[in-house]
Amino acid sequence: MLQARTLAAIALLGGLAFAQSADLPQRVAAGDVGPTYAVLWARSATAGTVTFRYSTDPSLAGAATRTATVVDATLPAKAYVRGLLPGTTYYYEAQSPSGGVDSGTFRTPRLGGGVQGLRFGVSGDSRGDFMPAGSLSNAATANLEFFVMLGDTIYADVASPLVPVAQCITLDEFRGKHAEVLSAFSGVNGVGDLRRSTALWASIDDHEVTNDFAGGAAPSSDARFDLNGAYINETNLFRNGMRSFTEYMPTLRLAYGQTGDARTAFKRKLYRKMAYGTDAALMVLDARSFRDQSLPAVANPADQAQVLNFLVSSYDPTRTMLGRAQVEELKADLLAAEQAGIKWKFVMIPEPIQNLGVVAGQDRYEGYAAERAEVLAHVAANNIRNVVFVAADIHGTIVNNLTFSAGPGQPQQQTGAFEVTTGSISYNQPFGPTVVGLASALGLLTPAQVAFYQSLPIPAKDAFVQQLIDQQVAPLGYDTVGLVGAPINATLNAGGWSATHTFGWTEFQVAPVTGELSVTTWGVEPNATTLPPFIVGNFTVVPQ
Repeated sequence: MLQARTLAAIALLGGLAFAQSADLPQRVAAGDVGPTYAVLWARSATAGTVTFRYSTDPSLAGAATRTATVVDATLPAKAYVRGLLPGTTYYYEAQSPSGGVDSGTFRTPRLGGGVQGLRFGVSGDSRGDFMPAGSLSNAATANLEFFVMLGDTIYADVASPLVPVAQCITLDEFRGKHAEVLSAFSGVNGVGDLRRSTALWASIDDHEVTNDFAGGAAPSSDARFDLNGAYINETNLFRNGMRSFTEYMPTLRLAYGQTGDARTAFKRKLYRKMAYGTDAALMVLDARSFRDQSLPAVANPADQAQVLNFLVSSYDPTRTMLGRAQVEELKADLLAAEQAGIKWKFVMIPEPIQNLGVVAGQDRYEGYAAERAEVLAHVAANNIRNVVFVAADIHGTIVNNLTFSAGPGQPQQQTGAFEVTTGSISYNQPFGPTVVGLASALGLLTPAQVAFYQSLPIPAKDAFVQQLIDQQVAPLGYDTVGLVGAPINATLNAGGWSATHTFGWTEFQVAPVTGELSVTTWGVEPNATTLPPFIVGNFTVVPQ
C-alpha cells in the first residue's frame, strides 16, 4: 500500500527544481525567517565545511556566502544570515564538503502596507515508520509563505525501521529519529521537499521526548526520567530530546532570562512571534516544557463524581501549561497585534484549547482550565478580534468556537475566537478510529454501532465521530463541533467541520484587501493508493 503511494508521489514531486543529493540526505531548509534574517540548514553525510549561498536571483547571481563547519556527520549545519530585504523571495543552496548541492527558497515577511494576502500551511505528527509523507505532496508546490510543524515531529517513544528502540535515550538515537523523518524512501522525501520549498516554523509536543510528559514537574513524578535537576526540563532525557530537535530544525537559539520562575528562568525558549504585514501575526507556543504534572485521567466519564473532581481540580489557579513567562508574553503580543491593526492573529498551540470533553482531557488545556480561561478572557476583555488557535496532537481536524467559564458549572462566555486542529502528516491511526475504539472500550458504543461505523464511507464516518464528540461536550455546557451559531461569520463550503479519517495538512489563506480567511483541509486516506491529496473540507470566515 505504501509502495503505491510512493510511486504516485514520485510522479508529483519529480518536477521539483533540484534532485536530492546523496551528500545532503535530509535536503535543506530555512526557518525562523524574519524581515531581515533567516536560519539556513543542511545536513551533510560527511563532516567538514558546508557552504551556503543565497540571493534574490534564482540563478544565485551575486550570491552572498556563509559557511558552517561540523566535525560530526550526525550534526546538521546552520547559518544565521542577516541583512535581508523584507517582503522578498530568496533562493539558496547548500554545498557539502564532498561537493553535493541542494537548493531551496523562502520569502521574508513584509512590513506594513495593508492587507495584501497570505498563504501558509500547518500540520503535525510524523512517524518515521510511516514515511514517505504522501499527505504533504501538494504542499511543496503550493507557493506557501511559511509552514508550521506543530509538534510530534518525531515519535521518540515508538520503534521505527531506522531506530528500532521503544524509547530513544541517547543523543544519537534522537538524532536518528529526526534524520529518518527527513529522509527519502523509495526516492520520495515528503517532509524534506516541503521544508526546502518555504520558510519553516516548528515547535515541540510530547513525542519529541516521550508520551505525555510534563516539563515543569519534578523528575520524581515520572519514572521514565532520570533524577537530574529539580524539573523534568532539566533531566538528561529531556535535554537530549530538545537538543536534537533544535539541531534538526532551522531554529534560532533563544533563551529566557531571569523570569522569577525556576521552571523557565534561563531555559531554552521556543516561543516565537512574527508579523506578516498587517495581514497576520503568528505566535508559536511551547505547551510542553514548563507545564505542571497532568491531573489523574477520568477513567469513567459516566461517573459524575469523577467528572466533577476533574473539573474542580482543573481550575486550580496555580497550575500552568505554558509557564507564567509565556502566558504573559502571549497576552501582550495578542494585544499589541490588535492595537497595531493586524487583521488576523494565529496562535500555534500543540494541544487543542477547545473543549473536547473530559476523556483524555488531562493532557489538553482542559486539564489546565484556570490558565485556559485567563488567556481566553484576555482575548474577550480586550476585544482582540480575529484570533485563531491552531493545534495538532489529536491526529484529526476539528473546528470549534472557543468559549470559557470562570469555574466549573459557570456560564460559558464568548470570545469571538475559534480553533482549527490539524490532522497528522503520518500517524497510525487517525483521530476517528481512535475515538471509536476508546468509546467502545468505555461502553459508550455497542458492537453493532461499531460495525455500522466501520461500514460507512469517510464523510459519514467523520459525521459519526463528530456526533460522539458532541454527545460528550453538550452535557457540560460546551459548544458542539463547528461554527454554526457562533459569533463568527463563517461559511462551510465543502465537507464538514471535522475531518478525522485522513492524513494531511491545513491551508490558511488570507485574501488581499478584504482579509477574508479561507481554511482548507487537505487529506489522503491512511492507506491511500492515489495522490495528490484531495480537499476534505473548506470554510471561509469574514473578519470582524
